[in-house]
Amino acid sequence: MPNNSHKYSINKTIIFLLLWLIYCIPAFGDDLNSLLNTIRMPAGFSISVYAENVPGARSMTMGDKGTLFVGTRREGKVYAITDTNADFKADKVRTILTGLNMPNGVAFRKGALYVAEVNRILKLDNIEENLDSPPKPSVIIDTLPSDRAHGWKYITFGPDNRLYIPVGFPCNVCEPENLVYGSLLRINPDGSGLETFASGIRNTVGFAFHPVTKELWFTDNGRDWLGDDKPPDELNHAPEKGLHFGFPYLHGKNIRDPDFGSRAGNREMTRPVQELGPHVAALGMKFYTGGMFPGRYKNNIFIAEHGSWNRSIPIGYRITFVKLKNDEAVSYTPFAEGWLKTDGTAWGRPVDLLVLKDGSLLVSDDKQGAIYRIIYK
Repeated sequence: MPNNSHKYSINKTIIFLLLWLIYCIPAFGDDLNSLLNTIRMPAGFSISVYAENVPGARSMTMGDKGTLFVGTRREGKVYAITDTNADFKADKVRTILTGLNMPNGVAFRKGALYVAEVNRILKLDNIEENLDSPPKPSVIIDTLPSDRAHGWKYITFGPDNRLYIPVGFPCNVCEPENLVYGSLLRINPDGSGLETFASGIRNTVGFAFHPVTKELWFTDNGRDWLGDDKPPDELNHAPEKGLHFGFPYLHGKNIRDPDFGSRAGNREMTRPVQELGPHVAALGMKFYTGGMFPGRYKNNIFIAEHGSWNRSIPIGYRITFVKLKNDEAVSYTPFAEGWLKTDGTAWGRPVDLLVLKDGSLLVSDDKQGAIYRIIYK
């Protein structure tokens, strides 16, 4: 009998490329402010442009002196955005690093910017004093896997002053021998003390620590090619070191993987707190810690859903809100939507979120190459 596996692989590649062209290439011909008028949010909220001309804008972190640092994925750049007159409109977008290997993740600590490439973490000291002539970055660790599949990283410092670094699975679904895949690592600021904090995580590109309990919460992207409606993406809670979150054996709360589910054995697996939409590509998440929004949002979670690329009817392309009670999710609802148009095409793709000191919320959009600001009046 003929072997159709090669043909099947080619067909999947063609489908992927076509969908990528539809959903990732920026929309032209529409004014960005006019497009933002289509965003739907609860009464009292509004959204505006904070910064434009930030191609591929992904993860964000804020410097001590008010510089917004933004990583990218395909562009290989890191930006520094300044608002010198404090009018919540960017005055200048600088490119401070170029030619990097998917520098998606950025974090800031004690005057230094940390940048996550696929296989290493860079550090730029005293960066806010040298935006126009950035120092040569030092390498604090370069022993991470070099796989580009799920290799782009989100990073942040925890309340323990250690840097948390994910290593995604180098596949759609598999069981690699190297146990570093599918883990969430942490290191000291100087790169020492590498250890595994959690495992069984397919691909987390967003996590944050609860402002009260200081415990870790993270989003995780579910596997592809199980159909339009499964598996869900996940919101997970890791209150302690050493938990396994199921991948590749378990998806969501109860979906056993058809190929790997039987291999779990007696492994204890932590189920998600909330199942998110299937293929919504849940990325950045933040606890709302500001004082501008109504009280119901305080210490609860906003999630940037980048949007599905491999679903016959697209979903995601929005910001959702998860309300918690005693570490349990009591609701999961849309907060801001409209980046996905009624004809099934998307003009924008939210990636990351950041709460400003005044309580407003920044949103990065890697399709438009822009940063938005959401306020409440």
